[in-house]
Amino acid sequence: MSRIGKKPIAVPGAVKVSVANQRIQVSGPKGQLDWAFPASVAVAFDAGAKQITVARASQDKQARIMHGTARALIQNMVTGVTDGYSKSLEIYGTGFGVKVEGKNLVLSVGYAHTVPIPIPDGVKVNIDVPQTRGNEVPAKFSVSGMDKQVVGQFARTIKDARPPEPYQGKGVRFAGEQIRRKQGKAFAGGAAGG
Repeated sequence: MSRIGKKPIAVPGAVKVSVANQRIQVSGPKGQLDWAFPASVAVAFDAGAKQITVARASQDKQARIMHGTARALIQNMVTGVTDGYSKSLEIYGTGFGVKVEGKNLVLSVGYAHTVPIPIPDGVKVNIDVPQTRGNEVPAKFSVSGMDKQVVGQFARTIKDARPPEPYQGKGVRFAGEQIRRKQGKAFAGGAAGG
């Protein structure tokens, strides 16, 4: 048995769950999520005990693979509609910045043009510091939403617009992320050869 898969998922009081036709729907204070789970797993909701259980429909390889995965995805749905997910990002580099224009997040990250990134539905962007101040004080912002996968993918897309470079650390990084720095080229003094 999968150690993760066999753990029941506790459902908070404010969350409503319905399971029907290979679909699970979870709704709570932050909104509603639904997912079509594969036929290789069986999902059951016990309204009395307020918990969701995930079991294998068979013992074949696909069912064993999906057992823990399905349980983790449903747990993420319950957490998402209750508390939501958030990723904090920072932008380092002189003159770099971030702003929201309409349904786009617009990055100024050292290119000759700005980089607009469409904000997915259900995701909010909160900007704390819109512009960097020198190389030491970064622009700070966070992305949040109830779908863990969408929030994580959007944060990664933002980071990929200008990944941090290893010499001065300029670029977009997750808050708290350490960048392995390289030493720049040392210029030799004096005349070469003789």
